[in-house]
Formats: sequence, C-alpha cells, structure tokens
Amino acid sequence: MKRVVVTGMAGISPIGNDWAAAGDRLRKGLSAVVRMEDWTQYQGLNTLLAAPAQPYDLPADLYPRKVLRSMGPVARMAVRASDMALRDAGLTGHPILKSGMTGVAYGSSTGSPEAIGDFARMLLNKTTDAITATTYIRMMPHTTSVNIAVYFGLQGRVYTTSTACTSGSQSIGLAYEAIQSGRQTVMIAGGAEELTPTEAAVFDTLFATSVKNDSPTKSPRPFDRDRDGLVVGEGAGTLILEEREHALARGARIHAEVIGFGTNCDGSHVTQPSSETMSVAMKLALRDASLSGEAIGYVNAHGTATEHGDIAETAATREVFGRKVPISSLKSYFGHTLGACGALEAWMTIEMMRNDWVSPTLNLVNVDPRCADLDYVMEGPRRLSTEHVMTNNFAFGGINTSLIFKRVP
Repeated sequence: MKRVVVTGMAGISPIGNDWAAAGDRLRKGLSAVVRMEDWTQYQGLNTLLAAPAQPYDLPADLYPRKVLRSMGPVARMAVRASDMALRDAGLTGHPILKSGMTGVAYGSSTGSPEAIGDFARMLLNKTTDAITATTYIRMMPHTTSVNIAVYFGLQGRVYTTSTACTSGSQSIGLAYEAIQSGRQTVMIAGGAEELTPTEAAVFDTLFATSVKNDSPTKSPRPFDRDRDGLVVGEGAGTLILEEREHALARGARIHAEVIGFGTNCDGSHVTQPSSETMSVAMKLALRDASLSGEAIGYVNAHGTATEHGDIAETAATREVFGRKVPISSLKSYFGHTLGACGALEAWMTIEMMRNDWVSPTLNLVNVDPRCADLDYVMEGPRRLSTEHVMTNNFAFGGINTSLIFKRVP
C-alpha cells in the first residue's frame, strides 16, 4: 500500500483565509459569529446567527468572467481554496495535474441555493425565464468537484461527496484511499459551503439552532450545559494529498501524513446520532492506522453544540479511548460550516499539531454532566506535543467519519 502525505493546505473561513490569521483568532479566542440582520425578513426563522467567510480575492487575470459563469459562490470558494492549496504544494502548472494521475474528491451539502431557487421559480411560476445555460451547473451537487476539475484541467478520478457535514472529511478519506491503492498519485480533496438562510432553516425546524441573537459571540457552546444549539458557518477547505515517494522525489514540503480513515453509517435514523456506530468509525480509523487509542494525543471533535450530538459523540469518544483524551471543537469559533467543516478542521488541526498547541472550546464554561468524562480543553490554548491527532465528523443520515494524521518532522 502506498503512503499518503499532505503537501498543500488552504482555506477560506470565517476566522481567516490563511493560517497566520486563523491561528491568531484561535489563540486570542475571537469568535466569528455575527447577527445576520438581513435574515429578519424571513418569517418563522428563529435564529439570526451565522459565521460568514472572510472576503477573498478572485484576480481577474486568473478568473475571467467566462470562467466564473459556471460557478456559484460555493464553487468559487472551492476552486479558490484549491488554487491556494496547489500553490502551497508547489504544484501549480505541474505536469502531474493533467497526466490522468491527479484527481479530485470534493463535496458540499448542496449546490448554490440561488440557482436551485431559479428552478423552483420555474415550477411555481410556470416559466423558464430565470433558467440559463449555467443554472444547473451552479446548482448540481457535484458543482464543486467538477468546477475544480475543469479549472485545473484534471483528467483523473472525480469523487463527489454530498454527504452534508461529512462531505469534506469523506472527500479526504476517499482521496487517501485512491492514492493508497495506487490508482492516483495526487488528489485535491476537501469541501465547501456557502452561507444561506435556507441551511439555517434546516436546523431551525429541528429546534437545533442557537437563538441567542442578541449575544452572537456567546454561541455556539459545544459540550456546555447552557448551550442552546448550533450556528451555521461558511467557507471552503482544501488539502492536497500526494503519494509519499512522489512528494519526496520532487522535494515537496510535507505538512503531515494521512494514516487512518474510518467511515460507516448508523443505518437507523436520519437525524438522531448513534454513539455505538460513531465509536465504530473511530475504531476503524485506528485499525487502519495500526494504532491503539493511547497513541492519539488530541481529538478534534465534531462538537456542534446540539444536545443529542454532544452527548452521543463524547460517549463514543470515551468508549473508544477509555481515558480522558484531550478534546475540543473548532465550531465554537466559526460555527458549523457543514460541507466544509471536515476539511477546514483537518487543515487547522494539522497546523496546531505542527505548532505544538491546541485551541480550547470557546464558550465552554460548565461541562454538561451528561457528556462523557473527557479532558475538555478550556480557558485558553494548551501546549500539547503529539505524534498523532484524530478529527471526527458526523452527518445527517448517520454518516460517520474519522481521520488520523501523523506528525512529520
């Protein structure tokens, strides 16, 4: 089996579009959650909280109008984050990209909602006035992966993971397996999500959103007894995965090694998480990495700040590790970025591992006694040196993912 390393990383996120900015916000405990005044126009929407992505540039010489026509906001973020990650990997313009040995694994919960709305207006108003030649391209579930493939001229495999909150992490896992098996040499992997009130409404109807609308930076509160729900966010994260020998031969800088991936499905309920199958996904990742639980020095939790999710996830984590493993949730800073969260959290977790510290869970003051007995990182960044970290994500449909990254000297 081939070894797989991370040679490029980049993201567009609510707390910054490079590690210098994002890491600074994490160290200072600065939340990116704001009150969305524009959402007050939607009757019945209880939450007004969200975490928009930071502005990012699309240079006209690289992204002319003709190129952008097929991209809604979610695809634009995905392509731009991937462009930045390829530059970080030193692969921009490299022959490997168009050789057939570079593929893409990328996902989002959905295509661009505005384009979906254009088709909805056709059904409601009985007219195709709003439909253009690119409407479907912008709305289709694989708009991120296909636009990345076309923009960079990739001729390898295209995997699309439209699996809600596991879209980004499942893409990384599938990309890892494609290289590990020798079927691809390089993979562009990650996930993206654009901010829209419709996705906030999905959770609002389940009474799963925070409604602390007058104190936005106090939400979300993962694992806290006083949490009142999640906050949606926006962004895109991309990791460039590469076969280790190919990376070494070209003198690439290696950020980390991917050594474990586990994924499964609850097979029981669409929206209610199962602690038992969550733990199985983590064990699958450990088995894939040939590691025991003792080897994991830090767990980056899914940590959405929903009651059922927090309790089930912490119970599963405790069951797998059998000890008070250090754990925290990055969603406490920038909300739930849905299809992007697995990739953004992997990027930031790798950076924290490389720099010997981990961020605490923001707004966690009193751990919910119903959550399992773990080492919840609180009250400021913690110095922590470890060889292995795990990141976990769980999605509607009972889809569970677990990734393990190894430190590279």
